[in-house]
Amino acid sequence: LHARGGIAAPRCAVRLGRALLCDAAAPAASATAAADAPPPEPAFPKLDVRVGKIVEAWPHPDSEKLWCERIDVGEGAPREIASGIRAYYAEPSDLEGRSVLVVCNLKPAKLGGFPSNGMVLCGTSADGSVVEFVEPPAESPPGERVRVDGATMPDPASPNQVKKKKLLETATADLRAADGVATYQGAPLVTDAGPCRLPTIGSGTIS
Repeated sequence: LHARGGIAAPRCAVRLGRALLCDAAAPAASATAAADAPPPEPAFPKLDVRVGKIVEAWPHPDSEKLWCERIDVGEGAPREIASGIRAYYAEPSDLEGRSVLVVCNLKPAKLGGFPSNGMVLCGTSADGSVVEFVEPPAESPPGERVRVDGATMPDPASPNQVKKKKLLETATADLRAADGVATYQGAPLVTDAGPCRLPTIGSGTIS
């Protein structure tokens, strides 16, 4: 087919003398299919985020950025986890005894050669000057699962699924501090005792 008046005509195909099929209709069909697709499932409910209590902390021997911690998350023995927060918590006593939120269904990873079996959630202020732990209510026991208020919480995904589907990265993109409360897509993160909070950060990100 030739263009007329300087405008290219849609490319069409004739099949066995039947009606012309034009590729100009394809984008509309694609748009309809996209509109009909179900929205993606929220990622945070698939994470196993639990209340943890730091029972011991010591500086990483080879990194000025890392604390090594033993954290009780309600299992038979504390988990060993490394956190890059030494610029914000100067002494082991600043960590020991604190209640925190721990992402527990991650594959083990070595940080500075230290085997880390989870991740502690921290908030960062809007200007980046403050980083601090997200804290559950004081009454929350180690091992209690943290929920999104009002949301259905399915069984946590496996560590392999978390990595393959990038659930942690997807979830943290929607974690925020709002008026000092930790939220996911605008809903508070809670335990049975109430919402999880940040000590001094009113608004910021959480990861």
